[in-house]
Amino acid sequence: MSGWHHAPVANVLLTTGDVEAFTVGLTLLGSGGGGNPHPFRQSLRRALDAVGGEFELRDPADLGDAPVVATGMLGATSVLTEKLPSGHELRDAVHALARWSGTAAAAIMPLESAGLNGLLAVTTAAELGLPLVDADFMGRALPRVDQFTAAATGASVTPFALVEPGGQAVLIDHSSPRALERIVRSVVAQGSGWAGSALGPYPARSLATGACAGTLAKALLLGRAHAETGPEAFAARLGGRVLAAGRTVEIARIPSATFGRAGIAIVDDGGAVLRIEAENEYLLALLDGVPVASCPDLLCVLDRRTSDPIAVDLLRPGDDVLVVVLPGPPWWRATPERLRHVDPRSFGLDCDAVLLPDVA
Repeated sequence: MSGWHHAPVANVLLTTGDVEAFTVGLTLLGSGGGGNPHPFRQSLRRALDAVGGEFELRDPADLGDAPVVATGMLGATSVLTEKLPSGHELRDAVHALARWSGTAAAAIMPLESAGLNGLLAVTTAAELGLPLVDADFMGRALPRVDQFTAAATGASVTPFALVEPGGQAVLIDHSSPRALERIVRSVVAQGSGWAGSALGPYPARSLATGACAGTLAKALLLGRAHAETGPEAFAARLGGRVLAAGRTVEIARIPSATFGRAGIAIVDDGGAVLRIEAENEYLLALLDGVPVASCPDLLCVLDRRTSDPIAVDLLRPGDDVLVVVLPGPPWWRATPERLRHVDPRSFGLDCDAVLLPDVA
């Protein structure tokens, strides 16, 4: 297999038997963030059972100019496991957006096909009885709405609807990406810590090039490969490589007004030291001080006993881990202008992107 990011987009079916692999793949695409999809696996099974046990992941190019709305949870997604959603927030955000724009959604897609939001897009589309578009605005987990592909291309990132757990809806229109990021965070911080959101609509055919197409299918491929092989073989099979295998010896967490930072030190079995810089996601890896991998490629820290991915906020000193890097979404590396939106410097780290070779 030459690389995971050239998986076919059209005619991929997600079935009830794929739930575990799909969940693991979404977690890997989270690169340490994206919210934990595991508590919502049963909701996904129920949604798939309700539509006959399978759901097609649709190629956006096949849907013409059908209006597509992107959905996702924003805010402190870790709070969702303590303060569970009602299950209607995303649906209500889609309906609020339709009332504002005057255009009903003809299909649903995730804001990000990683972590929690990749899974919830499936359940939302199934609940609304709408097709699910296999595309998203990030291609992996990223923390900010001004890092949508739509923002990078100059497309509109409004109207944008937020629905809080209590049912209150907030509509934002005519906003720049950076202003939208500030407004969204303010609403969430002053509310319940998280909110369901909807963005659009966008003509489906525009998403074939204006978004990261095929990411849900990639999550399924990642999860299947993870289940079928050992972690080192898994990384090589998907065009990635192992960066270190050893023990976490230090985690320095630095709170901030935004997402916080973490500096992680891992001593490899061979004696080398791998340092990882992280926010919500793992962003940059340096081996004995030399940068060896970075976003937008996927930095994944795996439990060496179980091969399970470990989130940034769950990693602890003493953990026995394997650190791998997998190819990130090709959309971001297509031009230097795009890459600047998601490289280490976009997170305030003084380092250029260090990417795996393009396996195309």
